[in-house]
Amino acid sequence: MARGTVELAYQILAGEGYTVSDGTRGTIVNPSLPSWRSPITFASSARKPPRRLRLPPKPLLFQQGLPALDAFPRKPWAQIASRVARRFDVDQFAHPYDVMGYEPLRQAIASHLRFARGISCAADQILITSGSLGAFELIAQTLLEPDDAVWVEDPGYFYTRDMLLKAAPRLVGVKVDAHGLDVAAGIEAAPDATLAVVTPTHQFPLGITMSAERRTALLDWAGRQQAWIVEDDYDSSFHHGTPPPALKSLDRAGRVLYVGSFSKVLFPGLRIGYLVMPEAVVERFAQVAETAHPGPALMIQQMVEAFMSEGHFARHLSRMRNLYLERGSALAAALAATLPDALDVTLPNGGTHLLAHLRGEERDVNLVARLRHKGIGPTALSRCAVTGPRPNGLMINYANVAKQEAGAAAERLFAAMR
Repeated sequence: MARGTVELAYQILAGEGYTVSDGTRGTIVNPSLPSWRSPITFASSARKPPRRLRLPPKPLLFQQGLPALDAFPRKPWAQIASRVARRFDVDQFAHPYDVMGYEPLRQAIASHLRFARGISCAADQILITSGSLGAFELIAQTLLEPDDAVWVEDPGYFYTRDMLLKAAPRLVGVKVDAHGLDVAAGIEAAPDATLAVVTPTHQFPLGITMSAERRTALLDWAGRQQAWIVEDDYDSSFHHGTPPPALKSLDRAGRVLYVGSFSKVLFPGLRIGYLVMPEAVVERFAQVAETAHPGPALMIQQMVEAFMSEGHFARHLSRMRNLYLERGSALAAALAATLPDALDVTLPNGGTHLLAHLRGEERDVNLVARLRHKGIGPTALSRCAVTGPRPNGLMINYANVAKQEAGAAAERLFAAMR
C-alpha cells in the first residue's frame, strides 16, 4: 500500500474523531470514544454480486427529444460558464434564491416571449421550473384535486399524461384531427373538466397546428366553465415559416398557463423550463413552489440568462430552424427511397421528428424493442394513444442526423428492420 494512502486513511480517522495525536507516542485511538456494550457485526457481502456503475447510455440514432447536439455553440457557452462561476459571490453561495427563479432570466424570457410569441407578460408572472415536466407537476399540485376531469390530446404526449396521473385526475382523451383538438368532442365527453392540456402550435406527435376556430372555441369553453388551459408550446421555435400566435397571446380571460422549455432549443441536460401564469394565480403557485418545488441551480439560470441577453440564443434558434429544415427533408427523402415498401413517411411542417407509419403487420412497440438492441431509438407512435385507435408507426427524430449522413442512416434502419 502506498504511503500516501496510509496518510490519507489516518487523516480521515483523525478528522472524524476516531484518533488523536499523543505527542511522542504518535497517533492513538481517541480515549473519549464511548465503549461499545456489544461487539459490532457487519453484514456479509460475500453472496452479493459486486455493484456495477451504471453510466448513462449514449444517444441512440433517431432518439426522440434530442436537438442537434453537434451544432450547439459550445465555445460561447463555455466562456459564459467560466465567467458566471468567477462572479458567483459569497451571498449567492450562502442564501437560497427567489423561489420564482433568477429575476434577470425571467425578464429575458418575458422579452423573448413578447417578440417571438406575442405574449405580453411581466417577469413576476414567470416561474422557472425543472424542465417542462416540472411545470406540469407544479400545475397538478396547485390546480388539481383528485377525480378532477382533465382533457388530454389523443394521441398526445405520453410523459405529460403519465405525470398527470400521479395527481389522480380523470384523464379524458380528446381526439385530434386535421384542425387540432376537437373541442366539441371534449365538451361531449367531459363538459365539467377542470383543465385542458394542448400543444396548439405543433401538436405532439402529429405536428398539426390548431386552427383559429378551434382556438376560439377552446378559449370560450374555458371562460364559460372557469376551467384552465395549459398550453405546451412544444417545438414552436422550429416551425417552418412564421408560427401562429401562441394561444396565451389570445387569452383575455386569464385562463391560459403557458409552459416552455430550453431542453429542445439548447440541450436536455439543462433541465430548465418555465411557466407563465395568469396574475390571479401567481401567489398560489409561489406558495406551492416554496414548499414543494426545487428549482434549477442558480448558477445554471445565470448562464442561460447571459446566453439570451448576449444574443447567442436568438442566433442559435435562427441557425437551427434552417438546419432542421435541411436535415428533415434529407432524411425523409432517404427513408422514402430506401424503405418504400415498409414505411409511409410524413414530414410535419416544423419540429424535429417525422412520422413513419408501418406498412407491415409487425406492431411498432415490438419493432422499437428490436431496434433498441441495435442502437436505433425511434419512439412507437402507439405510445401516444389514450383511448382512441392506436396508430402503428414510428416517430423518427432527425435533429442529430447530418444531411450527408441521411442515406447511411436510412440503410442502417433498413438492415436492422430486416
